[in-house]
Amino acid sequence: MCNNFNKKFIDEAKKTMEDNNIEPVPNTKNHNYFMNEAVKAAIDGMKANEGGPFGCVIVKDGKIVGRGNNKVTSTNDPTAHAEVTAIRNACKNLNSFQLDDCIIYTSCEPCPMCLGAIYWARPQKVYYGSNQEDAANIGFDDQFIYDEIPLPYSQRSIPFEQCERETALKPFQLWSKKEDKTEY
Repeated sequence: MCNNFNKKFIDEAKKTMEDNNIEPVPNTKNHNYFMNEAVKAAIDGMKANEGGPFGCVIVKDGKIVGRGNNKVTSTNDPTAHAEVTAIRNACKNLNSFQLDDCIIYTSCEPCPMCLGAIYWARPQKVYYGSNQEDAANIGFDDQFIYDEIPLPYSQRSIPFEQCERETALKPFQLWSKKEDKTEY
């Protein structure tokens, strides 16, 4: 009887939490498990010569819904960082362009490009293992990108110059009038 009561109580509490959109307090053992999965993705990808030593998993409702590792050199794609490949994988698996209620575990603090991708994907939270300094110590130094962002376009190491603005505004004008658009 005690076991049935406990099961009923736990089931009711779980249903109440789900109905009220209450997230359970993260278990530190889960953090350890998911970060280890991100690190495993980094090591597996590196061993397979797919790219640099970075891995990422994306979690929703306590389950991994996306995995990625750095694949820059194997795909000749400079955007194929671990977080980006994991975001692409999770979005495909979830059939969504946003990571609502998802948590990202990445083996290293995200670079500026991945940070932008993460904000566009809109996860609930990001946990990272190693940091920018750790990455810089092995040759992955993103500081030059952070230094470039506040510079005037003409002073950047890759110059930026605006041209044909009126032509480029046409798609924006059409978008603003489009009635069946999917906003994001």
